[in-house]
Amino acid sequence: MLIDFATSPLSILPAVIALGLAIITRRVLVSLGVGIVLGALLLSNFAPIEALTYVATTVKGVVIEDGGINTWNMSIVAFLLLLGMMTALLTLSGGTRAFANWALEHIKDKRGASLLAAFLGVFIFIDDYFNSLAVGSISRPVTDRFNVSRAKLAYILDSTAAPMCILMPVSSWGAYIMTIIGGILVSHGMTDYSPLGAYMALIPMNFYALFSLLMVFAVIYFKLDIGAMKHHEQEAEKRGAEHAGDNNAANLKDELGIHESELGKVSDLIYPILALIGATLFFMMYTGNQALAKSDLAFSVLGAFENTDVGASLVYGGLVGLLLSLTTTFKQKLPLKEIGYALWVGAKSMFGAIIILFFAWSIGSVIGDMKTGAYLSSLVQGNIGLHWLPVILFVLSGAMAFSTGTSWGTFGIMLPIAGDMAGATDLALMLPMLSAVLAGSVFGDHCSPISDTTILSSTGARCKHIDHVATQLPYALSIALISAIGFVVLGFTSSLLASLAVCALAFAITIVIMKQFSKR
Repeated sequence: MLIDFATSPLSILPAVIALGLAIITRRVLVSLGVGIVLGALLLSNFAPIEALTYVATTVKGVVIEDGGINTWNMSIVAFLLLLGMMTALLTLSGGTRAFANWALEHIKDKRGASLLAAFLGVFIFIDDYFNSLAVGSISRPVTDRFNVSRAKLAYILDSTAAPMCILMPVSSWGAYIMTIIGGILVSHGMTDYSPLGAYMALIPMNFYALFSLLMVFAVIYFKLDIGAMKHHEQEAEKRGAEHAGDNNAANLKDELGIHESELGKVSDLIYPILALIGATLFFMMYTGNQALAKSDLAFSVLGAFENTDVGASLVYGGLVGLLLSLTTTFKQKLPLKEIGYALWVGAKSMFGAIIILFFAWSIGSVIGDMKTGAYLSSLVQGNIGLHWLPVILFVLSGAMAFSTGTSWGTFGIMLPIAGDMAGATDLALMLPMLSAVLAGSVFGDHCSPISDTTILSSTGARCKHIDHVATQLPYALSIALISAIGFVVLGFTSSLLASLAVCALAFAITIVIMKQFSKR
């Protein structure tokens, strides 16, 4: 008997099993594999041959889509390889060590090293993937020197990447969200707001993103190390950040045998990174402008961001950064054999992350075919008090993003649903309900072991993936609770000021409680 998964609780079973196993066993690949196989069996009505065929087709779809290359997935893989090679060359040229030595002169303690990573995460907001990997590459040598655990660095990367991207209109996230919101406004005849105007109005209502950023700085300043994070910080103090825990790569220099040049300068690190950022921005504008030109539309910065090819821009930017890194090694006349070895080592260092991503993309396809999102979204239907809708949408969007591992997919499903619900009930709740979806999606994405951003944050910090999930969870859940309170207040009072005040009070109480736990 075929099951209508859109209306069946069975649709969430593969996601729940995979996530539960990952947390319990701490073996991410095995857990994702079990989820994929279980989903295949359910979709094939437990016919083994059909299930096997489905798995093969799903894995193939990660690479090939509609008869051609899956450009988005392969762009991310290419960017990972390019950034891995670039990082190895920065180590080979001595730029990484020079920057770490400079930091030792200007940064005096763990707090300063952690703040460096946090501020870089705030200022590099083009794209969350780019943020996690680039900031990780720059910050890791400095945080290692001051024995900041890799788990804490991963938390800093993850909790500044997505929150900053979703708060900034000029980012890949902003462009995508504005495109969806623009359609919602038009379909419901809301002419008071432009897509940009509505987006700007949503920013102060995104309690999760705002208070996640504040929590990062509070954790650093007050040393709020609780639960598993405290254990990792203590291990880093005893054994050094490179060797504490079970990091998936300790240090490219020590573990993989890259010889650092004695001729390295701080500029050998800074210039390639700046080139990477500048080139990525340029190509985002360029590809966006090309799309506008094809539609006979005039160029605008926001228009370009709305139509940009993010994947291609990351690859082009990565190529520019890699070429500049190569130029530095050639100027120092380093042996070609060492350069070639560094390129191989850098690419190889990303293989673990790429394998996890392939499994995550595969289970994402399974979850899509299982109609997990459709089933979860159906839960908001029924006789629910209007004032409760924002907090319900926040929780449901969080559950969906957690189960599916994608905030963007959750945006695509839940924003139109929120818009339709507001249009059918009370248009005054349109913005609060849209903001609840945005906040919940980032929350679920933060907590999910199968989220791309979570995977790449642990890659950028070079810590074990499940360690990052476990250490980040208490902080993410505490901010989710604060946000839920804020959305309850917003739904009942329609007052943004009152909601922010209540969230700020709850945040202060949370900090006091965490300070007590961190002292134990």
